[in-house]
Amino acid sequence: MKAADLRAKSDDELKDQLLDLRKESFNLRFQAASGQLENTVRKRQVRRDAARIKTIMGERAKAAS
Repeated sequence: MKAADLRAKSDDELKDQLLDLRKESFNLRFQAASGQLENTVRKRQVRRDAARIKTIMGERAKAAS
């Protein structure tokens, strides 16, 4: 996911997407612990996408104040 794509989204959409990524991260951790995780790169992608969203949300909050 590109930062430019995320910047085009509204705050509500970003919050929803962040929530989905957190749920996915939770499920990936359980799969990794039980040995069922096949795509290990997905954990890293989810973590970085969540960080991108948090960064954009922080930039917007800082610009608003």
